[in-house]
Amino acid sequence: MKLNPAQLDKHLQGPLASVYAISGDDPLLCQEAADAIRAAARQQGYDERQVFHVDTHFDWGLLVEAGASLSLFAQRRLIELRIPNGKPGDKGSTALLDYLARPADDTLLLVSLPKLDGSAQKTKWAKALIDGADAQFIQVWPVDPQQLPQWIRQRLAKAGLAADPQALDLIADRVEGNLLAAAQEIEKLKLLAEAGQVTVETVQSAVADSARYDVFGLIDAALAGEPAHALRMLNGLRAEGVEAPVILWALARELRQLANLAQLYGQGVPLERAFGQMRPPIWDKRRPLIGKALQRQDSSRWRQMLTDAQVIDAQIKGQAAGDPWAGLASLSLQLAGKRLKL
Repeated sequence: MKLNPAQLDKHLQGPLASVYAISGDDPLLCQEAADAIRAAARQQGYDERQVFHVDTHFDWGLLVEAGASLSLFAQRRLIELRIPNGKPGDKGSTALLDYLARPADDTLLLVSLPKLDGSAQKTKWAKALIDGADAQFIQVWPVDPQQLPQWIRQRLAKAGLAADPQALDLIADRVEGNLLAAAQEIEKLKLLAEAGQVTVETVQSAVADSARYDVFGLIDAALAGEPAHALRMLNGLRAEGVEAPVILWALARELRQLANLAQLYGQGVPLERAFGQMRPPIWDKRRPLIGKALQRQDSSRWRQMLTDAQVIDAQIKGQAAGDPWAGLASLSLQLAGKRLKL
């Protein structure tokens, strides 16, 4: 059955379900929902944990074996099944349906999925997760731009901070809908705010004191068609210890948006109307930058770059050969319009 994310904390105070599925595209909100379930599971004695990453070569027999085998080290265990593309395939669908029909005793299954579109939600395996008697399906929705300042206010309050309305608007404008970036900004403000009060000056100080190598600066440099600048930004991020998955997430998010826009534009949809059809919506001030990038590549190139991003993801996870940082450099240069020789 469906469980509202706002109800999750209260739900987790009681007996846990056998299966939880988290679906959504916002990495921060999905991560926090998964963390809350893991924490509740630990408190209720689920001390053993297995994690399965599903790709095209995943052996679904591992899920069957895990469900059938006894725990070696604990009375209860947590099995995590991460399906980044949201497509388990025929074998995966069968394995999931079999598991959901007979959930393993003393075992909690946590399934992580991207946002499932309408057709995906109508598949048998998805309907079993959504409507299952002992399954909880948590659909994570992005925060609407108009609601972002209020979300930031609530987040600041949890950190023991209060903010002026102008400061909230400034933070919201800086992060442009990215909740992970907003959470990072709030962590910085916890160190800078005096007497727990965040002002415009505090936010500006945090921006001025922080390194100018940020993930969104990298994206903007690439969209603007500045390959040398984008590469410097990438190297700066790496030197500052920013993890490769964070950078890949930002690049892939932008590439998905560009691929979808290019497809609509190629079908004759006016660009401004295509901008309006995007979810989450594209901020007005970013539209000229994105429009400039769209002129450099056709739809097939954006799709190919998304495929390249999947390879980099596999490299980060150790599932494919190659240096993910070299892949990120190549992807950044391509996004900036640089044609690479193979």
